Amino acid sequence: MRRVSRVAPAKSNRYIRIVKPRKSRALAFFALVLCALPAFAQLTAEQKQLNLASFEAVWSAIHDKHWEEKPAGLDWQVIHEEYRPQVEAATSTDAARAVMRDMLGRLHQTHFAIFPAAVYQVLDPSGAGDGWPAFEAHVLNGRVIVTESLNPETVKLGWEVLQTNGADLPPLVAKLQTDPAIHELQLERAVAARLSGPIDAVRPMTFADAANARITRDVKLIPPRGNFAGFGNLPPQPVFFQSKMLGNTGYIRFNMFLDLVRVMTEFGDAVQKCAHCDGIVIDLRGNPGGIGGMAMGMAGWLVSQQGQRLGTMYMRGATLNFAINPRTEAYGGPVAVLVDGSSASTSEIFAGGLKDLGRARIFGTRTAAAALPSVITRLPNGDGFQYAVANYISEGGQALEGNGVIPDVEVKLTREALLAGHDSVVDAALDWIRKQKESK
Repeated sequence: MRRVSRVAPAKSNRYIRIVKPRKSRALAFFALVLCALPAFAQLTAEQKQLNLASFEAVWSAIHDKHWEEKPAGLDWQVIHEEYRPQVEAATSTDAARAVMRDMLGRLHQTHFAIFPAAVYQVLDPSGAGDGWPAFEAHVLNGRVIVTESLNPETVKLGWEVLQTNGADLPPLVAKLQTDPAIHELQLERAVAARLSGPIDAVRPMTFADAANARITRDVKLIPPRGNFAGFGNLPPQPVFFQSKMLGNTGYIRFNMFLDLVRVMTEFGDAVQKCAHCDGIVIDLRGNPGGIGGMAMGMAGWLVSQQGQRLGTMYMRGATLNFAINPRTEAYGGPVAVLVDGSSASTSEIFAGGLKDLGRARIFGTRTAAAALPSVITRLPNGDGFQYAVANYISEGGQALEGNGVIPDVEVKLTREALLAGHDSVVDAALDWIRKQKESK
């Protein structure tokens, strides 16, 4: 049985005496009213109960599912007795949320966060739909910028997306970026959801072109790229795989570590076709991860030595070594892996493991620092709650969670380069591969 201590809610002072000269009585009256306002904004009994139920849900998730029986070395029952009275005494949902956030802060671990209900609704909009606008857009320096377009005659690289279906995107981005609990990956997902909708729907969208002139286009949403694939409790999601040649360098990109048989087969085929390439670029930017075991099999096409591994994952009562399955026909040339703040989970395991082994050079920006498998759920009071269920240590002894994979070469994607038709991160990787060939 959980022991629960109860304390009476703190009483608020309804009135505060303000001493002012007579000529300032009007100001004093308004100050008196402002001081009294919190007393009239007291939580209802139902709201208090929802906050308490939310606290119990958060506490129980850590107690039952954290990979350590004593999370961060703490007696979690003692933590319960310390923090529940504070939630009971909270006079607002903001105050109750602050108490729960403080409790999570005692873990000193990322991937444990509470999102206010309004933010959670923005992060997880309902009814987005499977259709997409035939272009990808990412947040660069606080602006939603087109980074890939299948119809460049309609929407060009480097354009800023200002509005979609009547909704302004700059305020959305600004709102989400003010909350420190929102990671880049979550921000990108929220933006992508605003750009999607029912297949065949026509959405009016407003852009800023290279000269920042406003341009409006009616954009028809098309079926998503790739095939739908699911895994475990994950709902089916579209998974696409792309491989091509950039000069004599192979380029591989896939959006998720899912659809195991197809993606693993296509990855192996692409590497084999590149046996005599100057190098291979593996683009994991925007890839949120998926099935961890796929990283081991894919790394086997790049590592021929036996006994290598990418790292180790620790769960409650179980340990998983990410041992590489080497192929006899593994590629031995230069390998560049591209990452960004939306590269997470298995993407980080793959990139960080190859970096530790000295088998790949990493280009781009620091990854999401979200290597751990995590769950995002809705709390009884409407807030969102994210928590991790495992820990991961790279082969080099580094915890990727909270740290991420730090690129060997930091390169940021810029609007200016995109407007000029260039991907600065890909260009940097190709330049390195060229220099590796010249140095032989």
